[in-house]
Amino acid sequence: MASLQIPGFGTLTLENLVLDYNGTLAVDGELLPGVRDALNRLSSEMAIYVVTADTFGKAADGLAGVNCRLTVLAPGCQDMAKVNFIKQLGADRTASIGNGRNDALMLADSALGIAVILGEGASMASLKAADIVCTDILSALELLMYPLRLTATLRK
Repeated sequence: MASLQIPGFGTLTLENLVLDYNGTLAVDGELLPGVRDALNRLSSEMAIYVVTADTFGKAADGLAGVNCRLTVLAPGCQDMAKVNFIKQLGADRTASIGNGRNDALMLADSALGIAVILGEGASMASLKAADIVCTDILSALELLMYPLRLTATLRK
């Protein structure tokens, strides 16, 4: 993504996208329709990472054919693991998308944090930490494909 100046918000230059899997890209462990194509399209503009607790154990299979890197987290302190992951990438160059309580720190520290509300809902902590809230993952991904939508939502 090229740099995008958003009045009252700042300049976004996003090189990385970090996503949760369950509740964000998938429901009950099953990747949602259209997500594979959207992620592969975005992968030509930024590096895609999926960082997950993998509650249902289906992330690797669900992401087959997606140009991304998958990290499955060990139990315990997953919120810290996710925020440390984006800090290693460069939080100021990273957008993140999630829904769970363990995503809140990542959403808050990323240059752009997007919370999604799918079938399993979203934690209040993630909603409060996010810059934007979307009611489906494809709308969230399209914000990155069509960045002027970010300007329309985030400007003062």
